[in-house]
Amino acid sequence: MTGRYPIHTGLQHEVVHPTSPFGLPLDFQTLPEQLKKVGYATHLVGKWHLGFYKWPYVPTNRGFDSAYGFWDGAEDHYDHTRDKVVDFRNGTEPVLDLNGKYATFEYVKRIEEILDQHDPKQPLFLYMAFQNVHNPIQAPDQYVDKFSFIHQKMRRVHAGMVAVLDEAVGNITKMFKKKGLWENTLTVFSTDNGGEPTYGGYNWPLRGTKHTLWEGGVRGAAFVHGKMLEKTGVKCEGLLHISDFFPTLINLAGGSNDAKHPIPIDGFDVWSTLSRGEASPRTEILLNIDNPPSGTSKMLGVNWQGMALRKGSMKLLMNVKNITWFKPPELGGVPVDVLLSKGFLKDETNEEILEQLRIYYMGNADLLDVVLYNITADPEERHDLSTELPDVLKEMKDRMNYYLNTAVPAAYKPADPNALKEARKHGIWGPWM
Repeated sequence: MTGRYPIHTGLQHEVVHPTSPFGLPLDFQTLPEQLKKVGYATHLVGKWHLGFYKWPYVPTNRGFDSAYGFWDGAEDHYDHTRDKVVDFRNGTEPVLDLNGKYATFEYVKRIEEILDQHDPKQPLFLYMAFQNVHNPIQAPDQYVDKFSFIHQKMRRVHAGMVAVLDEAVGNITKMFKKKGLWENTLTVFSTDNGGEPTYGGYNWPLRGTKHTLWEGGVRGAAFVHGKMLEKTGVKCEGLLHISDFFPTLINLAGGSNDAKHPIPIDGFDVWSTLSRGEASPRTEILLNIDNPPSGTSKMLGVNWQGMALRKGSMKLLMNVKNITWFKPPELGGVPVDVLLSKGFLKDETNEEILEQLRIYYMGNADLLDVVLYNITADPEERHDLSTELPDVLKEMKDRMNYYLNTAVPAAYKPADPNALKEARKHGIWGPWM
């Protein structure tokens, strides 16, 4: 939404929870705000998750003409609640009459409404932020039943959620074709982070999970499709980061980032890389810097990720939890949710993975001070090169220090109890300050 790294927006630590009294700072111009300047209609369907504790932070005040969906990061797919309070809106109006309808189906219906009402002469920016396959892991029986050959229930339902997502993308594509918009549409599809084994999402053979800076947490799959691409069917081997879509899409739309903000954009215009297969202008990616504030001890119950930087093929990680590789049950791995249901009871046949689960999910992992990997040669992050390549290590640490000096303080604040009180009072999550 801003083209900046999290350390430059203050969102480097923790996500914005429904009770969080902070959000994406208002002084940043968002992608839809920039596209509106060059005449685009802008619509959000699905997930916002950038804060709503005050009205200026909600999506229709951040550049979207309309926003249909939920403002937090996770909710029940059927009753649309978080902590037993509804989180679903059409614009700023509560939506309380879905009566148990599965959210993704309602998102697709909303997109059909948007396209029916849209003037094809006006350019369109549609941000479809799917909730699938985010927890809670839920899917209609007819989709889950397709995967009866998957023995483990969590994985079976997870697969059903993927099937719903796949069908939704297909139906949206058909709608664009029916409206005569598809030939002139650029489609960007991207994951946001790695899977979480607790909810049936595995990243094998990559190391780590969602919430971590290991490759299993940060390496995402994505594709771009459209007639305006000069080359198609091409796999990009260069470095790309989600922040790159901000300048790329704005420039492609004929706009310019004219916001007079003291923090420059971290993203690159990568259209020549995507369209023509040219080398990426990006040579490094700051994955995150998330350390406790200087002079303070680790806050109880708060998960600090540590630091990670990718430069060329090399990747530096500092102060990160020592997380293992989680193998999916179909390949002989132990289902994480089954182990969790046992309350971490000792099982001698699975002691190694149980110990890793205690470490990761109990929040008391031993920290690795410094590790270095060649991701091109070792994408599974198994061979630490920090002692073998001291010059490379120094260069990477120097670059990390550069970013440390540019970081703004984290906006994170503990939960405000008034948020839930107001939500329960009104029967809907929303601004309370």
